[in-house]
Amino acid sequence: MILVQLSSGAGPLECCKAVAMAVKRLECDAKALAIKVNTLAVEQAELSGCYKSVLLELTGAEPQILKQFAQQWHGSMLWVCQSPFRARHKRKNWYFGGQLFEIAEQTFDSEIRFQQCRASGAGGQHVNTTDSAVRATHVATGISVRVESERSQHANKRLARALLMQKLAEQAQQAASQQQKSRWQQHNELQRGNPIRTFKGPEFSQIHKGKG
Repeated sequence: MILVQLSSGAGPLECCKAVAMAVKRLECDAKALAIKVNTLAVEQAELSGCYKSVLLELTGAEPQILKQFAQQWHGSMLWVCQSPFRARHKRKNWYFGGQLFEIAEQTFDSEIRFQQCRASGAGGQHVNTTDSAVRATHVATGISVRVESERSQHANKRLARALLMQKLAEQAQQAASQQQKSRWQQHNELQRGNPIRTFKGPEFSQIHKGKG
C-alpha cells in the first residue's frame, strides 16, 4: 500500500492553502495516469479550504508505478505567490512538505488481529443487526480501531485496515519528525534552498521539478 501525506508543518495559513492546492494538483495528475486517490484523513486549518495535513491512499495501478508517482510528492515543496489572505504581506514563498509511506500489505496483514462485534446503531432499516462491525488491532503496538459504518463485514474490515494504516503512518511520521523538526516546523535554510517542486501563482502552475 502506498500512502502520501501532505503537510503544512508549522507554517502559516498560506502554507495550509498550498497543501489544499497540492491535493487538487495531485488528484488531477493521478487521474491522468488512471491512479485512484482515496482520502484517509484530513486535518482542517482554521479557514475552510485550507489543510494542515492530508493523508492519501494511492491505488489502481502497479505498485512500482504508484511508488514512482508518490515519490514526486516526497520532500519539501514551495508555492510562490502573493498571500491570498494578507494583501500587503511581503512574503511570497510558502513551504509545505510531502511524505511517502510504503507498507507491505501481506506482512502488515499478518500483524493485525481482527475481531467481529455487533454494530451499535440506534435502529432503522439500514442499520446492521448482524456481527458485521469490526475491530482491528495492530498486535505489535496495541493500536486499535473499530468500524461499523459499512453494511458488510468485508467493507468494514477493509476500512478498519486502512484506518489502522493511517494511525501507524501518523506514528511513523511523528517519530521521523524528530529528525526533520527544523525543516518541517521552522522552515530553515536547507528547506528554503532545496524544494523538490516549485509552484507559482493562484493557478498553482509548476515552474520547477527536481529529480525524483
